[in-house]
Amino acid sequence: MSNDSITPGSARIRVREAPSTSAEILGLGARSPLALAEKVEEGFPIRSFIRLQTTLNIASSDLARMVNITPRTLARRKVQGRLEPDESDRLLRVARVYRLALGLFESDREAALAWLSRPNRALSGKPPLRLATTEVGAREVERLVTRLEHGVTT
Repeated sequence: MSNDSITPGSARIRVREAPSTSAEILGLGARSPLALAEKVEEGFPIRSFIRLQTTLNIASSDLARMVNITPRTLARRKVQGRLEPDESDRLLRVARVYRLALGLFESDREAALAWLSRPNRALSGKPPLRLATTEVGAREVERLVTRLEHGVTT
């Protein structure tokens, strides 16, 4: 979402709020969970992959590994312009974990990315982003974020 604000001198600038949904992070126009489910079934456009890669500031090969796409398959997807549904679902999972971290750090992108990439004792010394490679791991990160938001550190 964007808000317009007036600066002194009447010049208009656009202020970008932090994305509130995983769909926004991926640049998808899904307005509801059901619309997002349809997008997953269609397969996300490759631009969603590139957008998340840029957002996370990681190499495309690293993100591909996280969502279990081989380099050859990624090259084919780039030519085709679209991910398969299962690949889209895994990409959405990584975006969800990023969104959770962004919320935890009150939209501070740098703090969220730092937290995601550092080993975490509560996650057996693994970085939260590494756990996003599986649904079970992503759910553990989600539980940790929920505990931290409620002040529970153990």
